[in-house]
Amino acid sequence: MARPTHKHNDDSLASFDGQTVSTISVKEKGADFELVSWYGDDDPANPQNWSTAKKVFVTFLICFLTVSIYIGSAIYTGGEQGVMEKFHVSQTVATLGLTLFVLGYAIGPMFLAPLAEAPPIGRKPVYLVTLFIFVVLNFPVIYAPNIATLLVFRFLTGFIGSPVLATGGASLADIWPRKKVAYAIGIWGVAAVCGPVLGPLVGGFAAQHETWRWTIWELVWLSGFCLILLIFTLPETSANTILYKRAKRLRKLIGNPNLKSQADLATENMQLKDVVSASFYRPFQLCFSQPILLVTNAYLALVYALLFTWFEAFPIVFTEIYHFNLGENGLAFLCIMVGAIIIMVPYCVWLYMVQEKQFDEQGNIAPENRLPPAIVGSFFIPICMFAFGWSSRESVHWIVPMIGAAFFPMGAVLLFNAILNYQADAYPEYVGSVLAGNDLIRCSVGSVFPLFAPHMFHQLGVDWASSLLGFLAIAFVPIPYLLYKYGNQIRMSSNYARHDI
Repeated sequence: MARPTHKHNDDSLASFDGQTVSTISVKEKGADFELVSWYGDDDPANPQNWSTAKKVFVTFLICFLTVSIYIGSAIYTGGEQGVMEKFHVSQTVATLGLTLFVLGYAIGPMFLAPLAEAPPIGRKPVYLVTLFIFVVLNFPVIYAPNIATLLVFRFLTGFIGSPVLATGGASLADIWPRKKVAYAIGIWGVAAVCGPVLGPLVGGFAAQHETWRWTIWELVWLSGFCLILLIFTLPETSANTILYKRAKRLRKLIGNPNLKSQADLATENMQLKDVVSASFYRPFQLCFSQPILLVTNAYLALVYALLFTWFEAFPIVFTEIYHFNLGENGLAFLCIMVGAIIIMVPYCVWLYMVQEKQFDEQGNIAPENRLPPAIVGSFFIPICMFAFGWSSRESVHWIVPMIGAAFFPMGAVLLFNAILNYQADAYPEYVGSVLAGNDLIRCSVGSVFPLFAPHMFHQLGVDWASSLLGFLAIAFVPIPYLLYKYGNQIRMSSNYARHDI
């Protein structure tokens, strides 16, 4: 269980079974503890020391889990017409099945994500238990006898499936060094875009040839397979959890109660009010008191809202104007996935050629240096809205609005990656609260837009409805540039942001 270690001057050696464990003697509140840490810089239990192949595989697992949950939002849209006919409800009521799912995973991380940060629990149990419940809760959706049951369980499935959507990036940061983690998070971001986009494609063909219930069956099959895969292959990635369990195991083996991990010391005196503050109060406090977070969260909320607006706008354009069937309408969403994949090539080149050289020897980087991709991406969103809106007419080939729509994921991927990295670097001590607040604001706003999008596109027409959203996107274009230029000054005036770089 234990390994021989490199001995440091301040180490004491606790022995058992003829082997030694490196510990550091520390004094905390008048009591002596021996701090259990890694068995040297090359400790294979440290996720940062895993092989590249293992890191890539774990990244794939996190992305697959993300797709398996995110696809659940939009896979339902292929069966909306069937829901309307089965339960005799309006389109707005049927659309609540999408809205409540998204609202569920907006609220869920506020309650569930802190569990993944708790060292006694860790990330793996939270992912597995919530995914199992997610699979189970989809059965009441499939067999719902009325619209109320369907909507309640759509909210609950979104709620319970939410942890990876908020902490997936943290899982990747557990295993990749700071200079490389942006690549992994970029790929994870593409998976987050592709999940909802694949929903109408998969669900459209199912609803066309079977019933709306088959869209949820497909979600159960995918998430169930993901659950089985993760049970057998997903390792724990949280360093705090690994060391916490190591210290617990060593205390039992050696019989020395003074062996503690850093996580033991951090959680021993933690009170309920501290947990409540970190989980609920602080995300709201930071979101609305910090100008940097206020404007960037508002920007990402708009982008996210536009993403979910597509799920109502595409059927209007490609079904009503171009006469696509349900399955073909789902295929139209592939243009968004293609755009997201294409933009990753220049983004990764920029990371390698420019971003990596901006880190200092300690692995730190000025947060504002994360923002140039967002400056570029901000222009893609309005270009997309105007190109899509004014080319969506029978006299123009259907490929043209698809090309216009492909600019959206290019902008979205650049904006999401740049801004989320910027927020994390600007508020490193509160990154959990910052990202939880971002998720809540972004998803809450995104959940509402599909409710009025069909009426807006029908009343204003596709051209002017898209233009209205395009003008709104133009209003946000200056934000990344202004933060790039003045963000450092704003950070220095904050009591929460980083000041040392």
